[in-house]
Amino acid sequence: MLKQERADYIVEALEELYPETPVPLDHTNEFTLLIAVLLSAQCTDERVNQVTPALFAKADNARDMMKLSQDEIKEIIKPCGLSPRKSKAIYDLSRILVSEHGGEVPASFEELEKLPGVGHKTASVVMAQAFDVPAFPVDTHIHRLAQRWGLTKGKNVVQTEEDCKKLFPRKLWNKLHLQIIFYGREYCKARSCFGLECPICRHVYPNRKSKVETKK
Repeated sequence: MLKQERADYIVEALEELYPETPVPLDHTNEFTLLIAVLLSAQCTDERVNQVTPALFAKADNARDMMKLSQDEIKEIIKPCGLSPRKSKAIYDLSRILVSEHGGEVPASFEELEKLPGVGHKTASVVMAQAFDVPAFPVDTHIHRLAQRWGLTKGKNVVQTEEDCKKLFPRKLWNKLHLQIIFYGREYCKARSCFGLECPICRHVYPNRKSKVETKK
C-alpha cells in the first residue's frame, strides 16, 4: 500500500468512527480556549477540564484575568503541573491582549505565537478550533500515530506536521487532527499497540512483525 493510499484509507476509517469531533477542552470563548490549550501542555484534557471551571469563574476574559495575581492563578491551576511557568504566561499574555489587542485573542498565527507560553502547536489549535482556520496541530498522539502508519519519517512534530499537510486535503485538517487524537486514545495507545495491534495499524501494515519505535 502506497503512502497516499494509506492516508486515504485512514481518512475513510476515521470518518466512519468519528463523524463528530467535539472540542476536547471545555471553553466558552476564544480566550478560555487559549488558556485551556496552554494548560494542557504535559497535562491531560480531563484534568484541564476539572481545573478550568474554578479559574474561569473568576476570569473568563483577559481584563479580568490580569486583575488576578500570579499567585492566585498558580494556586488554582496547580493540578495541571508546571504551575509557576503557566501562571506567569497566563498573567503576562492577558496583559498583552488588553494592551495590544483590545482584550481580544488575535486570529493570527504570527500574533498568537508572540504571546507568552504560546507555541506553534497551541496557536494551531486556537486557529483551528476558535477561528476555523485550516491548521494541523501535531501533538505527541499524532506524531506517534503518523509514524506507526507510515505517513512520516519525521523525528519531530514540525516535520510530521509538514508531511501530514502534504498528504491530507486542507479542508480536512481541522477535523482530522481531532479524529486522530480520538483514535489514538481509544485504539492505538502508546503502550499497547506499538504499530501492531489496532485496526488501522493492522490494515495499513498487515505483514509488520516488529514494534514501531517513535522518533521524537
